[in-house]
Amino acid sequence: MPIIRLVKKAQKGNDKAFLKLFQQYEEDIYRMAYVYVKNKDDALDVVQEVAYQSFKKIHTLKMPEYFKTWLMKITMNCATNVIRKNKKVVHLKPEYEEFIGIENEDIPLSLSLKNLIEVLDENEKSIVLLRFYHDHTFKEISELLEIPLGTAKSILYRALDKLRKQYKEGDICEQ
Repeated sequence: MPIIRLVKKAQKGNDKAFLKLFQQYEEDIYRMAYVYVKNKDDALDVVQEVAYQSFKKIHTLKMPEYFKTWLMKITMNCATNVIRKNKKVVHLKPEYEEFIGIENEDIPLSLSLKNLIEVLDENEKSIVLLRFYHDHTFKEISELLEIPLGTAKSILYRALDKLRKQYKEGDICEQ
């Protein structure tokens, strides 16, 4: 597999190999980050931080075939750190945006889906995204999040139940 060869070259210090690898997954990293942080600028900051962290720690990756999974885990950690940092920031109310010229440039998820996912806690959101957005198996999810297989399944089923109830109640605002 060319990816495994590239990872091994990158682990030996080949910068071009790392760059080629990272560029293959850059869009996936951005999408995952955007789902967490919900804005373009913070998502781009997460991508940059993931590039830095993964470059710095590439030698710690034990199984090259899990490079993408490893990157997604770094992405989730960086995005969670940005969310924590942003909780200390006071956000302006949307009705004041017109006075300061803020425009929402890109919304990759519909507002109803975004609002629906917001009812989930971070663990539930991570597992739902990994399972359905990135097509990971339960085994991969449990390894990635370092939780037992049964726990990954029960969190997913609890999250899906929560989403079903939320959808049936119709509490999602269509805008």
